[in-house]
Amino acid sequence: MGRSRPPRLIIGALALAAAAAAAGSFELSLAGDFGRAPHVHAAIVAWITFSYVVCGLIAWWRRPESRFGPLMVVAGFAPFLSRLAETDVEALRLLGEALLLLPLVLFLHVFLAYPSGRLEGKPERALVITAYSAIVGFDLMRALLEVSDRDGAAAVALGAQRATIFVIALGAFGVLISRRRSSGRPLRGSIELLVGSFALALVALAVGLIMKGLGAPGADVARWIAFGLVGVAPMLLLAGFLRARLARSSLGELFLDLRGDPSPADLQQALGRALRDPSLSLLYWLPEFGSYADLEGRAVELLPEDGRAVTLIDRDGVQVAALLHDPALVQEPELLEAVTAAASIALENAQLHVELRARLEELRGSRARVIDAGQKERQRLERNLHDGAQQRLIALSLELSRLEQQEENPVLSLRLDEARRELAVSLAELRDVARGLHPAVLSGHGLEVALESIVARSPVSVELRVELEGRLHERIEVAAYYVVSESLANVAKHAQATTAKVDVVQTNGDLLVEVIDDGVGGADTEGGSGLRGLADRVEALNGRLRVWTPLGGGTRVRAEIPCV
Repeated sequence: MGRSRPPRLIIGALALAAAAAAAGSFELSLAGDFGRAPHVHAAIVAWITFSYVVCGLIAWWRRPESRFGPLMVVAGFAPFLSRLAETDVEALRLLGEALLLLPLVLFLHVFLAYPSGRLEGKPERALVITAYSAIVGFDLMRALLEVSDRDGAAAVALGAQRATIFVIALGAFGVLISRRRSSGRPLRGSIELLVGSFALALVALAVGLIMKGLGAPGADVARWIAFGLVGVAPMLLLAGFLRARLARSSLGELFLDLRGDPSPADLQQALGRALRDPSLSLLYWLPEFGSYADLEGRAVELLPEDGRAVTLIDRDGVQVAALLHDPALVQEPELLEAVTAAASIALENAQLHVELRARLEELRGSRARVIDAGQKERQRLERNLHDGAQQRLIALSLELSRLEQQEENPVLSLRLDEARRELAVSLAELRDVARGLHPAVLSGHGLEVALESIVARSPVSVELRVELEGRLHERIEVAAYYVVSESLANVAKHAQATTAKVDVVQTNGDLLVEVIDDGVGGADTEGGSGLRGLADRVEALNGRLRVWTPLGGGTRVRAEIPCV
């Protein structure tokens, strides 16, 4: 359950308090000893106080479910509390001295808790807990030492406290850098700039703290740089809020885009523009397949990758799609919700397009599997005919020859000779059948030799040209073989042609197979099962078969088959 927004009265009261605290921080900073340009230091402290509180209130109002806004408000008031050490009121002065390093620890907490307001990892929690413990523990120690008039020891305790905070700040810097590398490059430049300013601010604060403790020259300049980097963060956060508002204003453009019934690709681009995320991917849920699919209908695992986040889109409680997007958008739930709600309106038609592509993809795969299964069955039948029936016929022919030599009966010899001739014809026909089922010469010697054997048996004069870079995948060679074989068979049976030309050329990653004759043309490209079967075989390999057959102009069959 999300938290409700804070009452406007509280927001207004805290804003007024921030203005008063900023003014008080400015006056108290002028009263202290802060180097040669106290007005510069005082202005920076006042700006940090006011900007952190105001930006924290904005974040709290926009995202009440996040702890980040309240944390920024607390961090904004911390510099004012630490400046109480410059007052003449003893109680307030003691409180200010006790909280002198609290702003640094709170800023460290803010940086490590960005953007959710929670410390997600164990290193972050350990660093923040140690930092607060150092504040409380060393302050108690200093108080006890000062009460017992051991000011020297109290000064040593203060130095140890500063050294501890210095080490913790460097550790926090390491955590930020590690988090940045492990999450990959942010898809939004503003996020990377914000995290970079956090890291630099931590280093600058740590270095300035040590330089002040050691009384090193340039400590004031280092402190100004550190405070300036700390003060940049609210400006970047505010810029992010304004950019989010501009993004929400683009929803009107999104609705205009959706009115035109966009294609899946156009819809994805429109959503990317509305969310200011060019890396956005739109995936569709296909219930029939039980999986998500991309714009091309290919199945996709819904797993965040490359540092991207996932947002599901449903309509009437039923999932319809999902967005893979920049994880920074998770911190803009209102924008995401508005865009996904608008997208759900236009998803129905786009989903139908993707589902159709998925069906085509499945049909293509199914057709390829059927053709592969048929080819394997042809190979099995060819082996069975070669090793079984063909060998038995040869053995029977030899046995008849042996009997003819043993028997000197002229009538019997004549009948045995006639039976042997019938066996020879049957054996030749059986070999033709086996060759038609699966060309053994293709598997053994390659496509060029197999095509030469087809041309040699053709009753029509054929000019053959083969230009290959080497052996191709068996499925490709078989498809090309049958395109040539079936085409030349049609030429011999129907074309009334005198010559034909066969070109088989491998170029630009494709195998081009072309058969041209000078016959009468007019081939039946719709009712004929031969050409339809060739088209199925070629298209199963993501290729294309085209036929030109004008009356009286011959026939041209061209197949284009990808070699990859």
